[in-house]
Amino acid sequence: MAGGVPRSSLLGISEAKAQAASGFTFLQISDSHIGFKQAPNPNPLATLEEAIAKVGALPQKPAFIIHTGDITHLSKPEEFDNADQVIGKAKLDTFYVPGEHDLIDENPGTAYLERYARRTQAKGTGWYSFDKNGVHFVGLVNVANLKAGGMGSLGAEQLAWLADDLKGKSASTPIVLFAHIPFWTVYADWGWGTEDSAQVLDLVKRFGSVTVLNGHIHQIMQKVEGTVTFHTARSTAFPMPAPGTAPGPGPMKVPEDKLRSVLGINTVEVKQGTQPLAITDSDLTKI
Repeated sequence: MAGGVPRSSLLGISEAKAQAASGFTFLQISDSHIGFKQAPNPNPLATLEEAIAKVGALPQKPAFIIHTGDITHLSKPEEFDNADQVIGKAKLDTFYVPGEHDLIDENPGTAYLERYARRTQAKGTGWYSFDKNGVHFVGLVNVANLKAGGMGSLGAEQLAWLADDLKGKSASTPIVLFAHIPFWTVYADWGWGTEDSAQVLDLVKRFGSVTVLNGHIHQIMQKVEGTVTFHTARSTAFPMPAPGTAPGPGPMKVPEDKLRSVLGINTVEVKQGTQPLAITDSDLTKI
């Protein structure tokens, strides 16, 4: 039995191999901010390289990587190039959604879309979906119309697309939603939430297993609401303060020898069955 589902296997195959055959893992990284040059990390490209080295050292090779936004700090071509070069060393398919820092070029969002949208046949400002091993993944964009200090939003067009995208999926299909800003209100005063997330959650309430992966707040926070598990990721660049513990969000200075303990990656394990996906956070202190 694996994930509550009985399976047959040839005699001599270990239980571990039988379980591995029934599922897969994927990686989440976030907030690389390539191009950032200030304290506490003037070289985020180096810590991104450490994160990718950690991916290469994992005992079980992930199926792919999801990056939940702020690939770059200023949306410059060389920043995207540098990020792509380092992430490419993992030799894994990588699926992206933009953060607000990826959409601040001269023609907002053009550089991001030209680079990443064609890979996934993305719609609108970059939303799309795909299926892997029976799991339905949906990349959403909640930063396209972001105002300074304001909450994220998806907008009517994207919500209508999402409703249509989910329409043909059975309630037993595991759903993974990923976007940059959290889909629950972590801290409204700092804009750490998505104003129309309730409409998204209404669309997925019939599904037995829903996982929501976000970045943006550069720290681990988790919430479970019914069948929905929300999880935010550490940055690979720099930490930010806990909600309300500073005058505002932004890079939080930490001692140099502590920096890698607050940066990291997420490993997500998917098993057949209806149980929630298993998310393991790993920092960069041990490579």
